[in-house]
Amino acid sequence: MNYFYFPLEEWTNSFVNNWLLPELSGFFNQISLILRSFVEGVTNILVAIPPELITIVVVLLAWKLSGKGLALFALIGGLYLGSVGLWPESLQTLAIVIVSTIISIILGVPLGILSATNKVVDQITRPVLDFMQTLPIFVYLIPAILLFGLGGVPAVIATFVFATPPAVRFTSLGIKHVPEEIVEASRAFGSTRKQLLFKVQLPLAVPTIMAGINQTIMLALSMAVVASMIGAPGLGAQVLKGISTVNVGLGLAAGLAIVVLAIILDRLTQSIGNKL
Repeated sequence: MNYFYFPLEEWTNSFVNNWLLPELSGFFNQISLILRSFVEGVTNILVAIPPELITIVVVLLAWKLSGKGLALFALIGGLYLGSVGLWPESLQTLAIVIVSTIISIILGVPLGILSATNKVVDQITRPVLDFMQTLPIFVYLIPAILLFGLGGVPAVIATFVFATPPAVRFTSLGIKHVPEEIVEASRAFGSTRKQLLFKVQLPLAVPTIMAGINQTIMLALSMAVVASMIGAPGLGAQVLKGISTVNVGLGLAAGLAIVVLAIILDRLTQSIGNKL
């Protein structure tokens, strides 16, 4: 099938080295500074709070939102993270997930609303989202490290790009699946497009939107772990250290810590979505 040569690699490298980096390096540096301050600020806030207080708050939230089962698991999980000495690393991973998720929601939910209400935007975003979701996860790391260097910032960028599609898709899906009878009744009573969106469609779509946010958080957590390959701190770095040194115990301890975070975040966001 090698009928002709397509120099995609050469064109891409030429574009990046001869134009993108020389022309836009200042722009990317500014973004890097902002995100680094954001991530460090969230991390410092979490680290400054006593572990016991964080555990109590999470246990109470779990009890109120989901019941005794999740509350007990959150208590055991908090004790586990402290007992294996991975509490600081867990907070570092949580900070990356929080920042990435916030950015994903801020950009993804409005884009999903626009996609649901505008056919042209929907036709443009759909193939882009397909591309973002089918691209191998490690490919996201290449432009992130090229443009933003090593550390937490490229991890946030790669995680944001990887985790945003569910927020867009579920928001659009929730609005589109609002029963047509309700939409027509609202229009019959004289609702404007703005009133229809904010007082009818969005409230009815909240459970679906929350499901999208739940998936965004889960994808952000998985990508934050993978991003340890480009210097992201946290539990992923401990897993990577366990792999590189063939330290089975460290890998198991860090892996179970990731499971604890994932289950707590998943169940809490699911419970919030069910309550709304």
